[in-house]
Amino acid sequence: MGIHTEKERTVPTSSENKSDPPFRKYPSIFNDVIGPVMRGPSSSHCAAAARIGKISRELMGGTLTSVLVQLHPKGSLATTHYSQGSHMGLCGGLLGWDPTEERLPRSAEEIEKAGVTVTVEISDFPARHPNTYKLSLRNRNEQREMTAVSTGGGMIEITEIDGVALSMVADTCETLIFFESDGNAIFEYLQQQTEADEILLHNGKDYRFIEIKAQKILPESLLLKLKANRHVRAVKTLSPALPVLSRKNMEVPFITCREMLRYNRGRDLDLWKLAVRYEGERGNLPDKEVFRKMDDIVRIMERSIREGLQGTDYADRILGRQSHRFRAGMEDERLLDGGMLNQIILYVTAIMETKSAMGVIVAAPTAGSCAGLPGACVGAASAMGMPRADITKAMLAAGMIGVFIAAHSTFAAEVGGCQAECGAGSGMAAAALASLAGGSAQQGVAAASMALQNILGMICDPVANRVEVPCLGKNVMAAANALACANMALSDYDPVIPLDEVISAMDAVGKSLPSELRCTALGGLSVTETSREIAGRLKEKADAPNLP
Repeated sequence: MGIHTEKERTVPTSSENKSDPPFRKYPSIFNDVIGPVMRGPSSSHCAAAARIGKISRELMGGTLTSVLVQLHPKGSLATTHYSQGSHMGLCGGLLGWDPTEERLPRSAEEIEKAGVTVTVEISDFPARHPNTYKLSLRNRNEQREMTAVSTGGGMIEITEIDGVALSMVADTCETLIFFESDGNAIFEYLQQQTEADEILLHNGKDYRFIEIKAQKILPESLLLKLKANRHVRAVKTLSPALPVLSRKNMEVPFITCREMLRYNRGRDLDLWKLAVRYEGERGNLPDKEVFRKMDDIVRIMERSIREGLQGTDYADRILGRQSHRFRAGMEDERLLDGGMLNQIILYVTAIMETKSAMGVIVAAPTAGSCAGLPGACVGAASAMGMPRADITKAMLAAGMIGVFIAAHSTFAAEVGGCQAECGAGSGMAAAALASLAGGSAQQGVAAASMALQNILGMICDPVANRVEVPCLGKNVMAAANALACANMALSDYDPVIPLDEVISAMDAVGKSLPSELRCTALGGLSVTETSREIAGRLKEKADAPNLP
């Protein structure tokens, strides 16, 4: 019944579709959809940059003296590298830090103290994605070049090392063996000595290396033998950045909503159970482990809400603390009667304030849209007095919808506008709320379809390059839209357009948007007079330099 493997799936390659990186794997709920756990304003800028930086450090054996960062003038990073946390994340990763590191806001100063010079340049080079980093890495013993892409929601792809094209998405343990000659002999030897998922021989103009993808780092004894080989110039081991590893001959029970509903005929599983079934097969995980992972994530989301409600402070932001005013209005009954919607708005605001103060949040599906889904789920459950286990189930249901979006569209606003972030989060939240209310899988899908239909064409236009305005309002709107669509689905409203077709339409609409309206801070509210004034004030206060 519809079992898919990696070999069967046909998707555009980089040569067929220049706007997107090659899609090499089935999405994981915990890799691609709900996560990473991180600090910073933007997952595609801060968390992804930290992952890229950490891989760069490992590529250089943990030692760096200088890093040249080249950004394309027409890419989104040229205007947002500092303001949306890319520089902060990259420097943190170059220091070996994870995206949750408490010192992350000070990474630029700390890397300078460590004696590493990081230079940022705007440079015209071939770049097929707006979030492309071209890095020149040096230490006292070697020099390497690496090109990497932030593909959205904290996901990354290394597309080139030392002029050799490859595809490394940080979901396996990687070993690179650089050699001078006799690569075929080494390649054949490794095929006999390892149980790797994949062994690739890369031949470039100046550099040649073998790439090994595996579930574990190669045994130390084998690494020592390779290093002792007179033809081997260097051996590099790169750790996976993602929590759920990929493997060869990976299988999933379905990869479209239509297939999922067909799979569910006669089974009548709830949407969250279908999510557990999918993620369990995708990640080779027991059902209890899938549930535990999501429960851990829900706990982090609840902490983010508490931190925001307690009050946050951070210098480099537009909006100060506001959630306490909304809570006071609720308690004094000064607000219009919004029922559970007011509780949801309060929690959405609290999470956004935690994010803007560099607190720990969960990208769900991105940092810019981190509040709509958890704010809706936790807010509704709080209003109804429901336990955490029900929130966890609802979040799993949301994750299943997110898998379909990740597989057939994008979470990157730079590619699809804010409909790819807050819009996607709204569709996921609608399914979650329908699940929270005891709705069927079909009703959860209908809720997601209606919610996504309502947000087609949503642009991304961050004021003053900060992920705050209109991001707060869009997260609130995403949650409110989700609540309305969940109730409509629970009343058996007809969504008319199947979810798969809505996702396809969303993807086409996003790619049709002018680049100025896709998170490059060159259109919409981002170019208003007030936005420029705010940017000027923040620039004066900032310690870090701004790109020209």
